[in-house]
Amino acid sequence: MFYQVAKFLCYIFLRFICRWKVQGQENVPLEGPVIIISNHISLLDPVAIGVALPRVINYMAKEELFHIPILKSIIKGLKAFPVRRGQSDRNALKAALKVLHENEVLGLFPEGKRSKDGKLNNFQNGAALLALKTGATIVPVALKNTNKVFRGGRIEVIIGKPLEVSVSGSYTPQQVQDLTSTAYEEISKMLA
Repeated sequence: MFYQVAKFLCYIFLRFICRWKVQGQENVPLEGPVIIISNHISLLDPVAIGVALPRVINYMAKEELFHIPILKSIIKGLKAFPVRRGQSDRNALKAALKVLHENEVLGLFPEGKRSKDGKLNNFQNGAALLALKTGATIVPVALKNTNKVFRGGRIEVIIGKPLEVSVSGSYTPQQVQDLTSTAYEEISKMLA
């Protein structure tokens, strides 16, 4: 309930204040496990994606956000769970796998942090690894101008074609890297 109310209020803000534009909503599978990946340029990014997509998104969010009492309650209500950045985090991995095994949607920013200059940084392999482990579909999303909301920028959310992942029980490091590279290229093309 909290998620839906927050989504509605954010929709009003994005629609009427930010004059947002969404393309490709038909590319989001309406069932089954999905991993949404996107470039990351603003604190508004998870909000823009969450409102644009027809399904509830469970975000992996940096652990530091969960140390702020009021914010912790809000982001937990918005289906986020903590991850320790820059190190192996088994609890975050277990939570992500649980989301996907329950046929839900997982939201990740594979750059690992916000881009300060708005340029697309290298991707970490986590999304590809999770997709190959679970067979989840990866849906690439490109965000434009979420970092310019109060400077006249019009937010654009471009949802790309799903990247189907076939699972044969095992995968190689090369398959992980190839899928990561493909995802990076798709978002890069949409941003161009």
